[in-house]
Amino acid sequence: MRKILAVLALLTMAQTAPDPHLPKPTQDSVAPTLPHGLQHAVLIVSKTNGWRHIEHIPHSNRVLAEIAERLGRASFVTENAAVFNDDQLRHFSVVVLNSASGDFLTPEQRAAFARFVARGGGVVALHAAGDNSHTDPWYVQTVIGTRFIGHPGGADHLQAAQLLVDRPDHPAMAGVKLPWSPVDEWYSFDSNPAAKGMTVLARIDEGSYRPGAKLTMGIHPVLWVNPSTKGRVFYSALGHSPEAYDDPNYRRILTNAIRWAAR
Repeated sequence: MRKILAVLALLTMAQTAPDPHLPKPTQDSVAPTLPHGLQHAVLIVSKTNGWRHIEHIPHSNRVLAEIAERLGRASFVTENAAVFNDDQLRHFSVVVLNSASGDFLTPEQRAAFARFVARGGGVVALHAAGDNSHTDPWYVQTVIGTRFIGHPGGADHLQAAQLLVDRPDHPAMAGVKLPWSPVDEWYSFDSNPAAKGMTVLARIDEGSYRPGAKLTMGIHPVLWVNPSTKGRVFYSALGHSPEAYDDPNYRRILTNAIRWAAR
């Protein structure tokens, strides 16, 4: 009987164990301590109040810090959203939102972020930083410009798809070698962000993978920038798996985007 009860207890615990992909949403109020002398640096934020990409975030944070170092810039990696205040944001030239999901900023922190962009601060938003867990109107209009509606699942979750470059002249796309068919989790959106004033840099050929009828867009952007802000804003829907950040083309795009956004 004790063995049966023990098995039942283990099964109950397994059923009620929290999903690490869905952490409890939290708001941060105490700002982190920044390293002394930090100036014109890269702020890498992977705070998640929505889906947490536990698979890639540790590795991609390291890759992004390495990219900043190669660009001659210090970086600060944090999941403390209280860093979004006027005093601390002045130490950074660009904020990288590394699959930062959910409404992780308080109204005061969002306002500080908006002021950062308005005075010329850059933004590089990656993957889940563009999903539909973000609802703040300023963020949606400034960073995303469209609405995430899903991605293929099951056996089609990760697929190779051919990437088509629309703006090879843009600094973010410099040196990208084609043809290129990366394997990724391909986000679909309810509309082309170009309709909201975004400049599409690259899209994927829907004939090169299986999006499914409900996720077909026709013209399917995956990389774009917002030309209407004083600060340079870049978004990439790529980057679901750790391996994506080891792809030479994607590392090149990330390097270009951070350099471009940081001026």
